[in-house]
Amino acid sequence: MKLGKDTLNTRRQLTVGGKAYDYYSLEAAEAQIGEIGRLPFSLKVLLENLLRYEDGQSVTVDDVKALAQWVAERRSDKEIAYRPARVLMQDFTGVPAVVDLAAMREAMTKLGGNPEKINPLSPVDLVIDHSVMVDTFGGPDSFAKNVDLEFQRNGERYEFLRWGQGAFQNFRVVPPGTGICHQVNLEYLAQVVWTTEVDGKTVAYPDTLVGTDSHTTMVNGLSVLGWGVGGIEAEAAMLGQPVSMLIPEVIGMKLTGELKEGTTATDLVLTVTEMLRKKGVVGKFVEFYGDGLKHLTLADRATLGNMSPEFGSTCAIFPIDQETLRYLEFTGRDAERVALVEAYAKAQGMWLDDSQPDPVFTDSLELDLSSVEPSLAGPKRPQDRVPLSTAAPAFASHLSKELSADAAAAADKGVAVDGSDYALNHGDVVIAAITSCTNTSNPSVMIAAGLVAKKAHELGLDVKPWVKTSLAPGSQVVTDYLEASGLQTHLDALGFDLVGYGCTTCIGNSGPLPEPIAKAVDEGDLLVCSVLSGNRNFEGRINPHCKANYLASPPLVVAYALAGSMQVDLLKDPLGTGKDGQPVYLKDVWPTNHEIQDVLLASLTPEMFRGRYADVFKGPEEWQRIKTSEGDTFTWDLGSTYVAYPPFFDDVAPEPAPIADVSGARVLAILGDSVTTDHISPAGAIKRESPAGTHLLEHQVSQRDFNSYGARRGNHRIMMRGTFANIRIRNEMVPGVEGGFTKYLPGGDVMAIYDAAMKYQDDGVPLVVVAGKEYGTGSSRDWAAKGTRLLGVKAVIAESFERIHRSNLVGMGVLPLQFKPGMDRKSLKLTGAETFDLQSLAETLAPRVDVACRIHRPDGTSEEISLLCRIDTADELAYYRNGGILHYVLRNLMAEDRVAAE
Repeated sequence: MKLGKDTLNTRRQLTVGGKAYDYYSLEAAEAQIGEIGRLPFSLKVLLENLLRYEDGQSVTVDDVKALAQWVAERRSDKEIAYRPARVLMQDFTGVPAVVDLAAMREAMTKLGGNPEKINPLSPVDLVIDHSVMVDTFGGPDSFAKNVDLEFQRNGERYEFLRWGQGAFQNFRVVPPGTGICHQVNLEYLAQVVWTTEVDGKTVAYPDTLVGTDSHTTMVNGLSVLGWGVGGIEAEAAMLGQPVSMLIPEVIGMKLTGELKEGTTATDLVLTVTEMLRKKGVVGKFVEFYGDGLKHLTLADRATLGNMSPEFGSTCAIFPIDQETLRYLEFTGRDAERVALVEAYAKAQGMWLDDSQPDPVFTDSLELDLSSVEPSLAGPKRPQDRVPLSTAAPAFASHLSKELSADAAAAADKGVAVDGSDYALNHGDVVIAAITSCTNTSNPSVMIAAGLVAKKAHELGLDVKPWVKTSLAPGSQVVTDYLEASGLQTHLDALGFDLVGYGCTTCIGNSGPLPEPIAKAVDEGDLLVCSVLSGNRNFEGRINPHCKANYLASPPLVVAYALAGSMQVDLLKDPLGTGKDGQPVYLKDVWPTNHEIQDVLLASLTPEMFRGRYADVFKGPEEWQRIKTSEGDTFTWDLGSTYVAYPPFFDDVAPEPAPIADVSGARVLAILGDSVTTDHISPAGAIKRESPAGTHLLEHQVSQRDFNSYGARRGNHRIMMRGTFANIRIRNEMVPGVEGGFTKYLPGGDVMAIYDAAMKYQDDGVPLVVVAGKEYGTGSSRDWAAKGTRLLGVKAVIAESFERIHRSNLVGMGVLPLQFKPGMDRKSLKLTGAETFDLQSLAETLAPRVDVACRIHRPDGTSEEISLLCRIDTADELAYYRNGGILHYVLRNLMAEDRVAAE
């Protein structure tokens, strides 16, 4: 860490338990810059960061003063350089990041520089959690079989990561089978207050991070400021580049009251998601406050923080209070660290104190926790909350909209399932998955699921035979308390056996449906469902056969597995018939809050956390046996279909080329509203007949070994072919067609988007993509931007962008442009047959300026429009001028190397 000049003389000393810590005092700053006591907690963290790095260049005293001005104006247009303490990665996004770092080392060598300059300067933790798939389920050997398949499939990737672990400094890998990165972060990695030795002094400062998973925000529940960024931005942060950002607006979410009997943290989260989406918090911070915080456990807070991307906010944070300390102590953090957190928070005015007035916010809204009711969200978006009381009729309404009368009547009697005595119908739940960091971090809802299973099992109920069940905990601690309580036995009895520790169904790693089930779905073109305790339910994400997907609490996942259909009204209809021949209803198996608490207190202990995390980086025997190459640069296997040297640096020169206009660009796709990064770069299954599937078959990879797009992110040849390849994407250039297809013009042939893009590249024709509102919503998926660039897309023109994807496009040298209010693809009557000229870019391009665009129509007419440049900051402009953020960093490091040599 290189500290700043401290022009304002705010460095002070804090003594805790006999040990001295240097810190940058907000109180000392307040005496010079004005009132900051009522700043939101999150902005106090940003202010401390600016004080610590103030150097007169990247961070100035004026930047610091802008935080005090925020108190009066409650918003700011000031751009700041923010430096998080560390970086968190999962393997889907971590592998391509390490591939890029390895490629940068090669590029540095080719340019005559020192490859060791390419090295993380900030601590990086990569948790392997996204690779396990639910191939086997419903049996005691499910976990072992899935782990075996995981290591067979991912040997090349894991070998590469083990090389990175040895080759790069400040880089740790948490091996497979440990847990989900966010839960490992919450339970072990996060410290709330971080410390570093600098010039013989111990400096204390807030624990902050960026992560390559959008749900990095889960740690906001532990009062740690962190959010998701694309892998591209994370690599820059690792290499010492600040995160360039505007001082955000902060929306206060006041919580009052207490959750009533029968409601869960999941119900609360889905309610808040709906409220904040309606409020409009994209690109803003959300901060929780109010008396209701006293009634939320740390796990409840983490469940709320986790869903920040579903709100659209950058983060969703809680201040430090007694519950923060209780959790740190309970999860096995050192007593010295817990004492430091309390002393530091109180010294900095970051401690939640009832005697102090509420912070000031840009805007606020309020929720009485007692008004929350049992809920689901679906069938396609996490913000579309459905009260459990109306879930069945709401699904029936969705079904009638999706199906023609003939299709509905054809499947009225169901489709017979081979080798069974039952038929499958519309609305049947074919996947019930307790999965994802959202809920598996929360012992209360996991124990509730176990209690529902126990009561149902004891009454003689069973899961419907067409339901694929799975339990994928967020950490091994979950297994400890479910086993200690005896609840795992009952979950096993219903088919919710352990399938793996990782992000399974929620990321699209649900594995295949049993063949007879899949066949019946295809034969009847059935609209079947998944119910999962996840955070994402975008179409095409969970499983190719599931057209409707619902988010629900873990106990409701068990209930729907018992009921077997979304057409069952869980509040009125029986779940099934008990062994005594009597109907069993949800109320018969639903646990009381008192029952949940009793089991929790009796089964969860601090020793479980200490034991599981005592040797967290060691990993299972399969990990320890992996052999890997050594050296500063990686030995690329040219035959690998998992890890390949990327082409991003093939033609890199010491100086960037001038910005050029875009002339005669063809439209690759016209897309609607809420197009997600899953649509742009799917993470799930690879279809045999897709360009990626064809490529793998040509390289002698059998379909059973395709794995997923997410697992193959280290190979650009697969990921280019998978860009815009989601089975549910709809390109308006080919109406009535689902999947990644477009028209190749001027001829008009319909073909795969990848194939068309390659033909355009051969013709030397640049491309644009046109889209509606909220383009790029969802996961912080760097390949959604990388693939866009490699297909030859020069600009994306949309009505609005989701924060992370817009930034990622800039980071890959793709120009994000926004339609002006009142203008869109429909008002312009765009068909995709037009060509586009983006003019005078070299002379006029600057943050948020107007860009002249001339549209040439097939009838020979043309029209000039003005578009808003969504390069938002000066740093982003520098990245774009260099062709991307990695090229910018590489050139800067080369320049530093030359200066050092001179």
